[in-house]
Amino acid sequence: MSYRKELWEDTHMSQRAYPIQLFQNRPTNKKIGDCILYLHWHAHLELIIVKSGQALFYIDSQPIEARTGDVLLVPGGSLHVGYSQSEEKVEIDCIVFNPALFQEWMDDSIHVQLLSMYLEGKNHFPYLVSKEPYFSVELQEELKRVTDELLKKEAGYQLIVKAKLYAWLVQLARNHKQPSKAQEPYFANRDRFKQLIKWVKLHYAEKPTVKQAAAMVGLDPYYFCKQFKKLTGRTFIEYVNICRLTEAERMLKYSEETISEIASSIGCENAAYFTKLYKQYMGMTPSDARKGKHSS
Repeated sequence: MSYRKELWEDTHMSQRAYPIQLFQNRPTNKKIGDCILYLHWHAHLELIIVKSGQALFYIDSQPIEARTGDVLLVPGGSLHVGYSQSEEKVEIDCIVFNPALFQEWMDDSIHVQLLSMYLEGKNHFPYLVSKEPYFSVELQEELKRVTDELLKKEAGYQLIVKAKLYAWLVQLARNHKQPSKAQEPYFANRDRFKQLIKWVKLHYAEKPTVKQAAAMVGLDPYYFCKQFKKLTGRTFIEYVNICRLTEAERMLKYSEETISEIASSIGCENAAYFTKLYKQYMGMTPSDARKGKHSS
């Protein structure tokens, strides 16, 4: 399923003692340019594994093209979003984990020297780690074992996942000879944009305007539009519509509300306009989405 609420900035960890979670993102009926990973951020680190297809991700406004087999490592606190870039179905696995997973090593001198800088956000690995010369088949396979353990959830899987992921990160740190300096945001008011995005997710049905959004981050509307497009690859109005229709998609799948009620709840009083807008962004009508049909 796509656009699960758990992938928003308040990412839920089901076990506090083992703060790591696997999210399998399998969006359906997506065309080139359609959103496959909702714009979000969280304090956790996130591994994005492209299982099939090709996608364009933005991590703190830096565009990154990735295809089948690629692995991205998103630092904690970074805004990130993804779009389909191929006719082939795009499937991604997201492993989200908090540095607290490795808390028993926090005071270990070797850990502090080699790895803590990455976990604490003082430095970061290249976003597209799979393209680094030190990224080996062994690292790819080990990550697959972590994913398999998270899927199967056999007895003691938490310990295996924790050990394997830690060893995987250590191997990255060992081979990454010249750590990147702590990344400066590509825009000076990233935190204001984070607050704006959080606000939009709560008030999308009110159809916030560019003027309102620009005022919230303290920017001129023209400059705001340029900054927002740089951050997300989309205009602000497109982003608001994606928020509205993503919620509509979730409600069509998981609620018993009528299509008219769903339209009204996302700020579309006219059901015909809702159908037109939904088809424009989602590639099918709300009725077909509810039935689980794909449009041709």
